[in-house]
Amino acid sequence: MRLTVIGCSGSYPGPDSAASCYLLEADDADGRTWRVLLDLGNGSLGVLQRYADALTVDAVLVSHLHPDHCSDLCGFYVLRKYHPTGTQPAIPVWGPSGVAQRMSDAYGLPDGSGMSDVFDFLEYAGDFSVGPFSIAPTLVEHPIDAFGLRVTAGGATIAYSGDTAACAGLDRLAAGVDLFLCEASFRDGDANPPGIHLTGVEAGEVATRAGVARLVLTHVPPWFDRDRMLAEARTTYDGPIDLAAAGAVYEV
Repeated sequence: MRLTVIGCSGSYPGPDSAASCYLLEADDADGRTWRVLLDLGNGSLGVLQRYADALTVDAVLVSHLHPDHCSDLCGFYVLRKYHPTGTQPAIPVWGPSGVAQRMSDAYGLPDGSGMSDVFDFLEYAGDFSVGPFSIAPTLVEHPIDAFGLRVTAGGATIAYSGDTAACAGLDRLAAGVDLFLCEASFRDGDANPPGIHLTGVEAGEVATRAGVARLVLTHVPPWFDRDRMLAEARTTYDGPIDLAAAGAVYEV
């Protein structure tokens, strides 16, 4: 399984990265390459096209319905509906309850029209599969319904925190994974509001408790020093650790 970081900026696009979007690729038994996106936040659709033909994406998994994780579905809708080769076949888009209406409202579509001609919207209700990918969504802690995503293919497992505070669901999500893509949006020592995000220290603590093989910190807002987040996480996790960067590729 290959993970390509398309966008990793926290809360809004920064000068060096779009907002959250991660491309997963894996081959099935017949050699066909499947492509799944974890989130499609603002600014990410343009960057995605540097790394893959957007028309070859097989599914989108939306962690939650804040714009920095889903807003470029609007542009993706236009790309698929009005492409010169014709409207493209509908692909599945999984998300929390209300995902179809949220995206229809975001684009300003007339009531009831939705995006169903190009997106087959599905709400998380247990484990499911897309080609060679097995996906286990787990409810995590955020001000709105939010899910972490555990994805397995070819004997390897990646966990993606989405946006979350420390919680039991996050520990279950990350348990024993080969790569943990974990948000670190708050600085340790600040007067951080509860129930929203992790600090770098907390991300490292989760990785240690869960016994992950590699930690990749992501979703650092542009107003913070990314290297400080890395230093924080190193105080609580002594395994391999990286800062996510646009264009980084991990073979898992």
